[in-house]
Amino acid sequence: MTSQGQSLNSTLDDNCQVNFRGMLLTIDSYLGDQDVERLKFLCRDSIAPKNLEKCGSALDIFDYLLAEEWLSEEDPFFLAELLYTIKQKALLRHLHYTKEQVERWLPVRRKVSLFRNLLYELSEDISSENLNSMIFLLRESIPKVQMTSLSFLAYLEKQDKINEDNLALLEDLCKKIVPNLMRKIDKYKREKASQVGAPPVAKETESLHQGEKELFSRSDINQLLGALPETAVYRMDRKHRGYCVVVNNHSFTSLSERPGTNKDAECLKRVFQWLGFTVHIYVNVTKDHLEKVLKYFQTHPGHADGDCFVFCVLTHGKFGAVYSSDGNLIPIRQIMSHFTAQQCPALAHKPKLFFIQACQGEEIQPSVSIEADAVNPEHVPPSLLDSVPIEADFLLGLATVPGYVSFRHVEEGSWYIQSLYNHLKDLVPRQEDILSILTAVNDDVSRQVDKHGKKKQMPQPAFTLRKKVVFPVPQEELLL
Repeated sequence: MTSQGQSLNSTLDDNCQVNFRGMLLTIDSYLGDQDVERLKFLCRDSIAPKNLEKCGSALDIFDYLLAEEWLSEEDPFFLAELLYTIKQKALLRHLHYTKEQVERWLPVRRKVSLFRNLLYELSEDISSENLNSMIFLLRESIPKVQMTSLSFLAYLEKQDKINEDNLALLEDLCKKIVPNLMRKIDKYKREKASQVGAPPVAKETESLHQGEKELFSRSDINQLLGALPETAVYRMDRKHRGYCVVVNNHSFTSLSERPGTNKDAECLKRVFQWLGFTVHIYVNVTKDHLEKVLKYFQTHPGHADGDCFVFCVLTHGKFGAVYSSDGNLIPIRQIMSHFTAQQCPALAHKPKLFFIQACQGEEIQPSVSIEADAVNPEHVPPSLLDSVPIEADFLLGLATVPGYVSFRHVEEGSWYIQSLYNHLKDLVPRQEDILSILTAVNDDVSRQVDKHGKKKQMPQPAFTLRKKVVFPVPQEELLL
């Protein structure tokens, strides 16, 4: 990249940062002293206590949140959550959120802990008279200074008289003075208990049949799921979800046809349209045509207002590369490189998902109605990560691990794409992130065998994602 191009990108980044800080300055102008105290309380788990004590304004709080990466221009949801919680919902418009959007996203993107939320909600329902009664009961251990309900609860927490696992003192106070608040405490206990245990999809893989090799251990799956921070989620609330491109190669000039691939293409179109994407399908794409498609979407102006980008390739292949319909071998990295932050600035900081249905190694003799998408076997494949650009925000989902074939039913479509379709359909409504969904796909496909019970397949993802990809739950049902 030229120094002129780098300078332009740097200038654009600087301008964006100035605009974002200007927006924070505007929000600060609407917040009073009580709002600042509320924000400080809600941020007790996010900002070090000594730094919180120094905060005299909302701008001070914003500075610490920016420094600790709790807040950024790419992901301002934490601030939206804070404003929503302190009932400054009119200010959400400055962050380009609506009240309804925040409410819809809170269950999966909430950063304020259940315990912190409980204390805040209790503080709102403790009147000054109730507060005086509570202080009277604890007079011997409470300093004789003027307190608000928030500062009272903060003091109890600071003195370790209450914490997320010990609410005995608080329960005793509420039972004696404000019994109706026990409902909030009971609700907190139920919600906290429901969080204990393994997530729905990240469960232990069941025992394999005797003699089978476990390609992905439980620790492998846990490491994959734990690679991303629990609260970091990519934005999915812009003007449109984004574009999904499907390259569907059925017929080739020098390779065998791929019957069943049209079923895969139709399923991908159906599920990604359901998720809100604008889907474009290209059939029997030559090398030159593919280059034109890549250039078109690399410079597409619609990315600026989109959340995400998806690119699917259904074709023959060998490790690290796929075949065009005219028999040219094209590296997967070359396809993905069109959409790096340098080549496609409009997709910078946004997730870019690539799904490849093609073999990645040694061809296996197919049984009746089962074909292998392998050409030119590779016995010693390089690292899978060699196919993924080093830049952030990429996900590559391969139908099979390096060195092995992937299978496609000549009528029902490929094992991998059909499993991806079914699990997106079933798990997106449960607010599972894409890596959890792909782990479920791994488990599903690894259990499938051909009609003779001899041929198996294991998909594999590689990624440089920095956050979780969680698609909003579509309002309508997916039509089958």
